[in-house]
Amino acid sequence: MAAFSRQVRDWHCLIPLTWACITRQIPHLGEQRRTTASFLRKLTTASNGGIIEESSCIRSNNSVQEPECRKNRVQCLLEEQRTPVEQRSLELERVISSLQDMGFSNAHINELLSVQPDANPQQLLDIISEFILLGLNPEPVFVALKKSPQLLKLPIRQMRKRSSYLRKLGLGEGKLKRVLYCCPEIFTMRQQDIDGTVRLLKEKCLFTVQQVTRILHSCPFVLREDLGQLEYKFQYAYFRMGITHPDIVKSEYLQYPLNKIKQRHIYLERLGRYQTPDKKGQTQILNPWVKNILRVSEAEFLARTACTSVEEFEVFKKLLAREEEESESGTSDGKRASLDEDEEDEDDEEDEDDEEDEDDEEDEDEEEEEDDEEEQL
Repeated sequence: MAAFSRQVRDWHCLIPLTWACITRQIPHLGEQRRTTASFLRKLTTASNGGIIEESSCIRSNNSVQEPECRKNRVQCLLEEQRTPVEQRSLELERVISSLQDMGFSNAHINELLSVQPDANPQQLLDIISEFILLGLNPEPVFVALKKSPQLLKLPIRQMRKRSSYLRKLGLGEGKLKRVLYCCPEIFTMRQQDIDGTVRLLKEKCLFTVQQVTRILHSCPFVLREDLGQLEYKFQYAYFRMGITHPDIVKSEYLQYPLNKIKQRHIYLERLGRYQTPDKKGQTQILNPWVKNILRVSEAEFLARTACTSVEEFEVFKKLLAREEEESESGTSDGKRASLDEDEEDEDDEEDEDDEEDEDDEEDEDEEEEEDDEEEQL
């Protein structure tokens, strides 16, 4: 009897091994057979005098991962079932969190979202990200977008292309702050207009590449100026005032209106305090610095540079304006006179042509009469 009991116990021990072999050979068996194997292990443990208790090492990995898979499926279904309003609110929360990470305050974020209420929040985030990548701080970006809301309507592809172009001009790495503040339409204006300004400064004004970059950085208003006016302003500085290229760049001369430049320069010239340099760049008097002429207020200019009163300068500006009007009217009269002379010359030529035609007709008549007389003879 004892021998038979030992034999039965050995059979029970062989049962789990048999099921393990079957499971390895047939991997597609279902969960039911794995449960049976687990149950048999429990029976084996009980037959050996143990307690029927499920051990953590007996559980299969799939049974552990199954609740997590079900959880992910449920989450996906919930996301699909969300309404467009809920999806937009989640997207808005994500955009706000990203803007806060960039350094924008809550007040700035609220105002930026109110600039274009119907705009896509992701579009706002993409545009602002491009500005941050150009080296700009949140404050100038906020000011530019408030000043020019049309920037938020730019396609992100165009924005990235323009950003790359500005980097080639040397306006990246933090140098774009002043340009964006003074001329935010640099991102919306046509690239051929920017190319035209750059080409004028390089080819006709003969500035170097580094000087052109510095001009665009310090005087971004040149991008909005008429090319003919910009060229004349340079020629006035170079030929009339005798300012060299480095001084033009250093003094930021090109940012000032031409009317202001001419008023202050001619006023000093007539006072004998400014003299145009000769071909060698020499003058008989010491001319004041350009920054002391243009980069100061009118009161400081009159007190320190011109050393005259405000009344005298006001009278001079009126006289100068009258002189320019007369010169313009004289030029227009000269053009009209030249046009009248051209018309008179044309009339005279027509009269001469008519007289020549009459003479030719008379000659032909005389020749015909002579021919008739000869035939009669």
